Amino acid sequence: MSGELVVGVSGSPSDPSRTSTLVAATVARLGQELEGSRTETVEIGPLLADLGAAPSRDAMSDRTRAALETVEAADVLVVGSPAFRAAYSGAFKLFFDWVGQYDLVDTPVLLTATGGSDRHALLVEHQMRPLFGFFQSTTLPIGVFGNERDFTKRDGGYDIDSVDLELRIDQAVTRALPLIRGGFATAGADVRRPADF
Repeated sequence: MSGELVVGVSGSPSDPSRTSTLVAATVARLGQELEGSRTETVEIGPLLADLGAAPSRDAMSDRTRAALETVEAADVLVVGSPAFRAAYSGAFKLFFDWVGQYDLVDTPVLLTATGGSDRHALLVEHQMRPLFGFFQSTTLPIGVFGNERDFTKRDGGYDIDSVDLELRIDQAVTRALPLIRGGFATAGADVRRPADF
């Protein structure tokens, strides 16, 4: 199977963003390994006003609806959030509040996060993994956490400036690939969705 869609989602409200840099690097690494794949990245920050004010998806802008539909159509997701009070950002939560409850069933999700210190690293396991458990997604074995010291600000943006972080990305992708490829082998199987209550 080829042409899989790998979608990155950055839950940072900031621009530039370390989280966006980490998500983009992880998406690129997956894209290299999944021959013939397509990659896209959704930045939640510019969509916040729409996500917070719209009473329904029909009332959202074309741009915001397209972002949600892109995530729901993904074959693989790479999601990332900065740590806020030891949890994912409100922007990240608000976006996924609008994602269809059954549209990410069995979708492989690689979790990433950034924070000011290593004490935030458990955000991946204690906050993000349960969220995607709710969606019945396949959360991949290794998450990636980036500390502020792993990044250098250059030319109005951030670069990864840490061999350790590059190795963590590589390890996460390497461990994820068998599960992702195994999922592609069974893609198309009927997923029974429970009735909405």
